[in-house]
Amino acid sequence: MKRHLLHHSRHLRNNPTHVENLLWQHLRKRQMMGLKFRRQQPIDNYIVDFICLENKLIIEVDGGQHSLQKDEDVKRDAYLKKSGFKVLRFWNNEVLENMDGVLEKIRSHCLGHPPLDPLPSREGT
Repeated sequence: MKRHLLHHSRHLRNNPTHVENLLWQHLRKRQMMGLKFRRQQPIDNYIVDFICLENKLIIEVDGGQHSLQKDEDVKRDAYLKKSGFKVLRFWNNEVLENMDGVLEKIRSHCLGHPPLDPLPSREGT
C-alpha cells in the first residue's frame, strides 16, 4: 500500500468531518448488527469513508464538493464495484436531517447481504 495513502487515511481518521463523526457514532463498536466498520480505509488508490469488509460494503458521506466531481465519483464507484464492493452514498444533509433513514438503508443492505462465512457449513456432511 502506498505510504502517502496510509498517512493521509490516518490524518482523515484523526480529523473527521462533523457529519462523518455523527455517522461513526452509530457504526462504531459493532453497533450496526454486530458488524465491524472501519473508517477512512485505504482500498487500492482510494480512501473510503467507512467500510464493512464482512459485507463488502462501502459508505461514503459527500459534502458539496462532490457535486463538482461527479465524474471522478462515478469512476471511483465503478472501480470499487468491480472489486466486489457495494457503495452507498449519502449527502451530508441526509445524515444531518434523516439519520434514521440513513441507518435504515445501511441496515437494509446488511440484511440483504449477510456477512461472508469464512468456514464451510457442517450441515449435510
